[in-house]
Amino acid sequence: MISGRQVTALVLLIAVGLAVAGCGRKAPLDTPYQAAIEERRQAIEDDAAVIPPEPEKPVEDRPFILDPLI
Repeated sequence: MISGRQVTALVLLIAVGLAVAGCGRKAPLDTPYQAAIEERRQAIEDDAAVIPPEPEKPVEDRPFILDPLI
């Protein structure tokens, strides 16, 4: 049989799990290129002493024959 302490611990554990699962940013993920562009823009706006170099544009994605299977 489940005691009152076990029920309380279980409810608390579920509440903590739901709270942690709700953390984060609700937006699409940034690509490394987008993150580098944003970092450079932020450094320029802040008049930083060191400004990161401009990143190279990513290579265009080429379709692959097995892509429709994914």
